[in-house]
This record gives sequence, C-alpha cells and structure tokens, in this order.
Amino acid sequence: MNRLVLIPLFAVTIWAVPGCAVGPNYRQPDAPKTAGYTAPGTLPAATVAAPGPGGAAQRFVEGLDIPGQWWTLFKSPELNALIERGMAHNPTLEASQAALREANETTAAEKSGFFPSVTGQYQGEREKASGAAFGLPQLGSFYSTLNSASVNVSYTIDAFGGVRRQVEALQAQADYQRFALEASTLSLTANIVTAAITEASLRAQIAATEEIIQSEQAELDITRKRVTAGGASRSDVLSQQTTLESTLVSLPTLRGQLAQERNQLAAYVGELPADFAGTQITLDSLELPTDLPVSLPSKLVEQRPDVREYADLLHQATAQVGVATANMLPQLTLSASFGGEATKFSKLFSPGSNVWSLLGGVTQPLFKGGELRHQRRAAVAAAEEAEANYRNTVITAFQNVSDSLYALQADADVLAAQMTAEQTAQQSLRLVKAQFESGAASHLQVLTAEQSYENAKIALVKARAQRYADTAALFQSLGGGWWNRTDVADNTIKQ
Repeated sequence: MNRLVLIPLFAVTIWAVPGCAVGPNYRQPDAPKTAGYTAPGTLPAATVAAPGPGGAAQRFVEGLDIPGQWWTLFKSPELNALIERGMAHNPTLEASQAALREANETTAAEKSGFFPSVTGQYQGEREKASGAAFGLPQLGSFYSTLNSASVNVSYTIDAFGGVRRQVEALQAQADYQRFALEASTLSLTANIVTAAITEASLRAQIAATEEIIQSEQAELDITRKRVTAGGASRSDVLSQQTTLESTLVSLPTLRGQLAQERNQLAAYVGELPADFAGTQITLDSLELPTDLPVSLPSKLVEQRPDVREYADLLHQATAQVGVATANMLPQLTLSASFGGEATKFSKLFSPGSNVWSLLGGVTQPLFKGGELRHQRRAAVAAAEEAEANYRNTVITAFQNVSDSLYALQADADVLAAQMTAEQTAQQSLRLVKAQFESGAASHLQVLTAEQSYENAKIALVKARAQRYADTAALFQSLGGGWWNRTDVADNTIKQ
C-alpha cells in the first residue's frame, strides 16, 4: 500500500470516531409568566397633562418598538451631537469593544482543537566520525551525510466532548462580551441624556435664582426709600437684605454643581475638562416624548442587555461543568509521521527512502488527591451561582421598568401641581407687593411671599427636569432598542 495513503486515512479515522459531550446541555430559562410590570389597575393608560412647557400627557403604548437611537425622540440636535461624540470617543466603550474582539479571537483559537495538529520538519546532518569509535581504527576518519524530512500529525480525540464544551464556554463568554458592550453603550447614552438634562436644569435654576435676586434687590431698594420717607423701619431693611444675601449664597453652589456636571459630560465624550466645548442645552430645547413604549413582559428578558449578559454567564458556567466532567475521563491521542531519510537530498523523496509511524495512546487520570472531583463540584456550584444571579437580574429588570412607570405617573402629577403652585405664588407675590406699597401689608408678608415664589419657581424647574430624566430612564430600563442598531457591532470589527 502506498504510504501516502496513511495521512488521509488517519484523518478519516479520527473524524469517524463517535463522541458525545458530557455534562448538562444549556437551556435558556423561560421568561417570567407575568401579565405586566405594575399591580392591576394602578397605572392608567396616560399621564395627566399640565398647561406649560413639558406638561404634555404621555401615553403608555404596549408593544411599541423602541428605536435604536431613542434619544432622538427628545428632538435636540445638540443632544444628538453629544451622544455621537461619546459613542465615538468614550474610553469605556472602546475597552468593551476591545474585550469583545479578544473574546471572539480566543474562541476561534480554541476551535483549533477540533482539528489535527500538523507540523513539517526538515533536518540536514553532516558528520565526521572516527573508525576507532566502532572498534575499527584502521578505517581512519570518514564522513557521513543524512537528510531527513517528515510531516507529523497528532490529534487528541474529543471522545467525551471536553473540547466542544470548552469552545461552548468561550463562545458564551464572547456572547457575554457582546451584550456587555451593548450594556455599556446603553449606559453611556442614558448617562449623557441624564447629565445633559441635569445641566439644563441647573442652568434654569441659576437663571431663576438670578431673576429672584433682581426682584429682591429691587425690593430692597424700595424698602430703603421707604425708610427715608418714614414708611418702613430699619429692621425691615435688614430683613430684606438678609433674604437677598441668602439667595445670593445659593448661586455659588448651583454654579459649582453646573461645572461638575460639565466635567462629567466631558468624561462621557472622552475629553478632558479644560478641552470640553459642549453645546449648552436648555430645558426649552428638549421636546418631551409623548408616546412611550411598554414592552411585553415576555420580551423584556430578550431586550435587556444585562439579562442577556447573565444568561450567557449561566451558559458558560453550564459548559464548564462538561469540561470538568471530561477532564475525569480518558484522553485518546493519535499521532502519525510520514517522511523520508536519505544521504543525498535528491533521493530524499524517492520511494526507497520513505519512513512512517503510527501511534495511539490513552491517558486516564488515576489519582490526583480528589482534585478533579472537587473541580467538578466547584463547576456545579458556579453554575448554581450563575443561575441565581440570572434570576436576580431578571427581577431587577422588571423592578426597573415598574419603578420608571410609576415615576413617570408621579412626575406628571408633581409637574401639574408645581405649575399651579408657581402661578399661585407669583400672583400672591404681586398682590402682597401692591398691598405693601399702599401700606396694607407688612414687610414680613412680602418676605414670606418672595420666599414662597422662589421655592415654587425652583421646584418647577426641578419637576420639569425630573420628568425628562425619568423618561430617559424608561427607555434604558426597556433595553434601549439595541436590536434596531448595528453601529455598535460594526465598531468591533478591525482588520
């Protein structure tokens, strides 16, 4: 038989060996069988509406799909530009992309275990020897030449699926990194939206505070004139001045918070604080999304990146049980070598110079002090831990959605009440000031009305901002529509 047939026959033999993958097969847990996110009858189909900016009613639309770029629903070009900068330059996102590429390459490398290892070898030898070494000193010295070339094939048969389970575990790890990247992207976009809303809120609070300061300064000037005319006392001036100073004190705090929020935005877009030149976003430039998606509960586990992450970690841990089990079983190895040896290179590949070998071996662990048994028990415990972590993540996901839905309902009620309170406080302040100028009201009444209006105006700004922020939180809690986007996956491909 031609020796060249040995290598193909060897390959056919190893692929024909039947095998099974030991250990449990992974099955993704079923989605929770629940009808909704809130108790029946506790969440209306729409929020209340209020007359004023940001006061539109929001409808909860069951089964409405989430756009991949959900933040564009706020209709702010400046916000869109910030998020584009963040997705292009954020270091955390770049690290997640690199981790995914690493996991994919590691999985591809492990798949080499499915194939034989083939190596080629050539060796040329020229030797001068003495006949005395062979007990023939009369021969004197002589020269010898030997050329050898061979192809060596070795293969460890995956009879019990240890390699397959290891590849399965690494693929699950790569899938985990894929959804970790999606989770990082969702977190980044939601954080930028929230930070931009917070920045806008602080700017509005500063503007409102500056208006109040102007009003209180004007009131102080009037009070001083009344003292000169004998219509007010020195204590009235001191009280008014104290109120003004208290309001002035709040400005540095607000400005410091604004600077810190700007620094946070700079970090999100991957820039240093001194180099950040973000566009100033105002609450008035943001449009409140009015049709809000409420995904079916059965779909949430598919949409949430963090739930998918923990499902893949459970898959990985399940596969590792199979790896630990296979390590306790025999390892079958086949190897073959085919080549030639000749004194002249030109005759190296002639039929008479052929040499070959076949070798089969079995390795069975006999005693390792219980190491393999305990490793398998540890793998089983790790799978149980992963399953518990998965269930906890699912519960948290449903809690997040429920919290967001209740928050939006409360936000609408609070905003409506704050709008009424702000209008009432403004009217009351105007009335008391007019009464004070005519002598029908005391200076204390003016101070009380001013403080009420100041608090109502700031509270209204915060209520508007909170409603925008909780709207973003709902999109985040529902998964952010990553399934309608491909840009994240495309960014992980590098030549």
